[in-house]
Amino acid sequence: MNEHSIEHPFKSRRKANDMEEKKHTHDHCMHAAANNVSEEMLCDLADLFKIFGDTTRLRILFALLDDEMCVMHISERLGMTSSAISHQLKVLKDNNLVACRREGKTMFYYLADDHVHTIVAQGYDHLREKHAEESK
Repeated sequence: MNEHSIEHPFKSRRKANDMEEKKHTHDHCMHAAANNVSEEMLCDLADLFKIFGDTTRLRILFALLDDEMCVMHISERLGMTSSAISHQLKVLKDNNLVACRREGKTMFYYLADDHVHTIVAQGYDHLREKHAEESK
């Protein structure tokens, strides 16, 4: 085994007939496009993931997964003050994760696009799988 070869880290968890024992090199792990990612883009991506690092913001995003909501309904659903919700919605809106529309005096917030929905849903599915594996 050379210094760039590693054994698959989850091989021991899989049944012998599920996967033939294989080794891979890190030279082939990166997608071709990933090699051209600028430092600026990586910094922006890190900043984006920091936004997802706040539990309140994640709770708001989960509340908005299925439908748009006004601040009052989000605050009632999460058991928080409207002021706290508004503050976090501003952060989410400033980072293009939520958008809003006005109806009379009321602002309705919703996920900005399908990418946001996918990030939240995939993160949740990833953890749910992990917990399911651990409980076996």
